[in-house]
Amino acid sequence: MTFALRDVSLEVEGRPVLRDLSFSIAERERVVVLGVNGCGKTTLLRILDGLAFPTRGEVRHCGAPLDARALADPAFRRRFRGEVAFLFQNVDAMLFNPTVADEIAFGPRQLGLDGVDDRVARWADALGVTPLLPRPPFELSGGEKKRVALAALLASDPRVLLLDEATANLDPAWAGKLVDLLAGRPDLTVVSATHNLSVAEELGARALLLAPGGAGLLFDGPTAGLLRDPLLLVRSGLAHRHAHTHDGTGHAHFHVHDVE
Repeated sequence: MTFALRDVSLEVEGRPVLRDLSFSIAERERVVVLGVNGCGKTTLLRILDGLAFPTRGEVRHCGAPLDARALADPAFRRRFRGEVAFLFQNVDAMLFNPTVADEIAFGPRQLGLDGVDDRVARWADALGVTPLLPRPPFELSGGEKKRVALAALLASDPRVLLLDEATANLDPAWAGKLVDLLAGRPDLTVVSATHNLSVAEELGARALLLAPGGAGLLFDGPTAGLLRDPLLLVRSGLAHRHAHTHDGTGHAHFHVHDVE
């Protein structure tokens, strides 16, 4: 298993952020983490990336404990950081090099990988940022920054991608291209967090639905099945039941709102 969580809970100043999560993610599996803002999606990704640690419970990566002690070991840390890549929701926190070319080259150089220039050219082309290579990242639009950050992650050949609202700030065409790019990389394990139900099934055949307010896991199963369950989506806060009157007759409909 790429990841295994057992009874994982996390609290911040006594407030539950995640509660009693137990699940595993297999190698090359595609999982989409769904839930409203504040339900703990980003926190869960941070735990999987070793940037946060549970208050209770255990997290394992490829059978080994993933905790502060493990990441203090230089050999484990280097291997883990080379295998697992995390796309932040706010990619401004990831971009700090003087040019886009340097940004994409940074990871491969840090990891001592070969063919850095070829990697930069390949992934700049794949993410449509080749014309931006000489420019400073801070000058770019939100969507351009997102594509540069993705190119920088993929240039290091990770085995696992953790994506936090990967389609946010991308126009519809590039959101579709990103889905296609991920579909063309069946070698990757991908965990995508989003509250955009319109792309959920394309991002992962399996869905983990988090309850509002850190109340735990509401659903773990096929994404298609979840999307056909309006009552569960209402319970999660991702949909609502809208009642109205038309020609003197009462009606009720379920509405889903995708917001990025």
